[in-house]
Amino acid sequence: MTAPTFSPELLLYSKTHNQNPPAHLGSRYRRIGGFLPEAGNTIVCHPEKGSTTLTALIEAREKYLAMPEASQFLFTPISSLHMTLFEGVIETRRRQDCWPEDLPLDTPIDDMTARLAARLDSFSMAEPFNVGVIGARPSGLLVDGATEKDRRIMRAWRDAFADLLGYRQPNHADYKFHVTFAYPIDWLEDEALPRWQAMLDDVVEDVSRKVPVFELTPPAFCVYEDMNHFHELLIFDFDA
Repeated sequence: MTAPTFSPELLLYSKTHNQNPPAHLGSRYRRIGGFLPEAGNTIVCHPEKGSTTLTALIEAREKYLAMPEASQFLFTPISSLHMTLFEGVIETRRRQDCWPEDLPLDTPIDDMTARLAARLDSFSMAEPFNVGVIGARPSGLLVDGATEKDRRIMRAWRDAFADLLGYRQPNHADYKFHVTFAYPIDWLEDEALPRWQAMLDDVVEDVSRKVPVFELTPPAFCVYEDMNHFHELLIFDFDA
């Protein structure tokens, strides 16, 4: 019998392949008790309210929740679903490679939000892009531009934000766009991997069939206190 093949993204959540606990456990969320305060800002696209995309994402999320190991994950609320286009600054990541080079690392987050908003007020990039699902991991969906042109445009947005805001994170060039459903509390046992691979494959097929192109709002500069809610401050409207 042929051994099952698991995607690299699934193996990243396997207990066999992880010697350390999940990266954000203890700083972003607790094992018991939900999300912790972790103030920051970010630039995201939300699914359009009432859209087929939002419905498809909710249905995909339900498949994750139905897995026997769902209790090993902390799920974000439906209202927080989004795709990050460019990572802002965050209280728990005060490092020079994740922070505007001309601003002190100890600047309060509220002050950073005001400073970044002032810079973004002059932002002029406005070429639209389309997004579709390209894969799935135990924490949610992997997405990217629907065409090669869309992928170039999304990277151009990221480059433009980086130039304006004054920092490029280490993963800037190879950042994987995603829609998060949940964060891992415990890694998956080997015996769970086949059913998770089957579920992830099914979700990708189902979402791509229902919404080959996601209905997303234009990118918005948002603030948050934790992973439960992302409040829009500035919206970067696409050209008509």
